[in-house]
Amino acid sequence: MSEKFEKLIAFKELGLSGKTLKALEKKGFTEPTPIQKAAIPILLQGEHDVIGQALTGTGKTAAFALPIIECLKTESYGDTVKALILTPTRELAMQVATEFESLAQHSALKCVCVYGGQSIDIQIKVLRKGCDVIVGTPGRVIDLMNRGIIELDELQFAVLDEADEMLNMGFVEDIEYILEATPSDKKMLLFSATMPEPIMKIAENFMREYEIVNVNKNENTNTDLTEQIYYEVKRVDKFEALLRIIDAELDMYAIVFCRTRNDVDELLDKLLSANIRVEALHGEISQLQRTKVINNFKSRKFNILLATDVAARGIDVKTLTHVINYSIPESSEIYVHRIGRTGRAGNTGTAITFVTPGETRRIAKIRKELNVKIEKRQLPEGAEIVQKKIAELDEVWARIITNNHHKCYQHIANKMLAKYDAEELVAAILRNSYKNTLIADSYKKIGNSPSEGDQKKGKKKKKESRFERDGGEPIRLFFGIGKNDGVGAKKLLDMIFDRTGIKSYMIGKVDCYDKFSYATVSENDAAEIIAAFKRGKGKKINVEYAK
Repeated sequence: MSEKFEKLIAFKELGLSGKTLKALEKKGFTEPTPIQKAAIPILLQGEHDVIGQALTGTGKTAAFALPIIECLKTESYGDTVKALILTPTRELAMQVATEFESLAQHSALKCVCVYGGQSIDIQIKVLRKGCDVIVGTPGRVIDLMNRGIIELDELQFAVLDEADEMLNMGFVEDIEYILEATPSDKKMLLFSATMPEPIMKIAENFMREYEIVNVNKNENTNTDLTEQIYYEVKRVDKFEALLRIIDAELDMYAIVFCRTRNDVDELLDKLLSANIRVEALHGEISQLQRTKVINNFKSRKFNILLATDVAARGIDVKTLTHVINYSIPESSEIYVHRIGRTGRAGNTGTAITFVTPGETRRIAKIRKELNVKIEKRQLPEGAEIVQKKIAELDEVWARIITNNHHKCYQHIANKMLAKYDAEELVAAILRNSYKNTLIADSYKKIGNSPSEGDQKKGKKKKKESRFERDGGEPIRLFFGIGKNDGVGAKKLLDMIFDRTGIKSYMIGKVDCYDKFSYATVSENDAAEIIAAFKRGKGKKINVEYAK
């Protein structure tokens, strides 16, 4: 027996067979999670149904999949549907089906995933070949039942995964319709993070005698692995605060939650204008586009995903570093669902919540109801961010030098050192490579109130404009390109970034006319922009100081 297999003794003690243990060993499992420890023995004994109160990321799928795999003992696989798993979203259905197939790799069980957004004809063709386990969304399951493709007369297991979310999405009547077509002696499992009354009514009407397993009390918000903090910021400063956090975390891999679709779209436009790689999910996005965005996010083609609560259901990414509540959650349950996406699979994570001055009572209520520590902090200052970046860059440079990855540039370095002063040369390279991101004074002051003297005089402190953060006087530049060339404000900002690396939030007012445009920039950036457009890649564009 291998060393890893010996570590699976805790799973063996739950009553799992050798074939299942081999699958767990191959997947790298070592210790069962609390929900698995509690639910698996009950389900294997088969005398009671189970209501499991557990959060995303606590191992729920294995908690019901492993007993199903163990209990479905039959000589004829694929002849009838023996287990049905209902989920609220397509993404969760696909995720559960993939996990189930992985856990069942040493059995002959056939699992099929059905959901809206994919051709029903394709799913019918697969189902007619026979299957043992169906994972699906309620609407598509009902459609296939009404067509006579899915029959549940011999069902042995029924699972409701994330039942509270199915309730929120209006699936209660669909669930009841489906369960009414199942045998009364089936084994039933209901998993939910919360237990509202309609969910308990489903349990009373369709479940046998059941046991309630609640691991939320101990694992409410993954506190062992998730650092929970909040920043109090004015509503108008939220975007600048988010930029500050993104700048402070070079390796951020995050989901940013907004309350509404409009909030998502607005924030998406702002971040794209700031040349930050980001994509978004909400209810108006097509299924094809949704799947593409999720797959690209999982493969880290971009590192920041914006989403509403409903749109984010079913997204399973175990290596998220951050969850950011750009809009404060409406309830402690929603807070739990959001931040449960980080601090998973043994990885540490950070949950950040933006709280406006009028929302302090709400964060206090969430903290009290969950009995967790959500620490109030001050946003990182420019000097702190720069110091952290320099330390991280120092590690990068040391690694490059240690691995001799710089040797191919050494001859160029020697020529440049012979021509320029070493200190001046390094400073110029840093300025060209990192623009203003290593200059502490380039970061806007957030949340500063007027001075006491100004308050007495009834005067407001002048707000620092974006382009002034780099120091110097604001400069107006003329660009010999305009709307007739297909160039608007956003396109011009993109062109400036593409040629200089200067982000849009470092630039002031932009005015585009038919044949020319103007942009206000810092004194330090003006000369660089002019030179870049004259010598740079692509079409040469006349840029000069405005007269």
